Amino acid sequence: MSKRLCEIFKSPRRDEMYLYVDRVRGLADVPEALLERFGTPVSVAVLMLSDDKSLARAKASDVLAAIASQGFYLQMPPAREDYLLDLYKAPTEARY
Repeated sequence: MSKRLCEIFKSPRRDEMYLYVDRVRGLADVPEALLERFGTPVSVAVLMLSDDKSLARAKASDVLAAIASQGFYLQMPPAREDYLLDLYKAPTEARY
């Protein structure tokens, strides 16, 4: 089983966009062009990530593989259609 101490950063420019990186290497392996589009990263969590860890929108094994091969994992926001569907399903308050 693979394990790695990861730091997770959120984008100030795009809701639900996150960068996962090795805690020791930090953002050193993230391409400058990506950081420019991402905005100034805001640290939101540090966690021990293992293959069997449950994540909301990604497989932990995929995140670990990406960090091992390229130094980071970029989690994109959900597709716009899914987001709009979630809004539609959410209960709303009736106003009269």
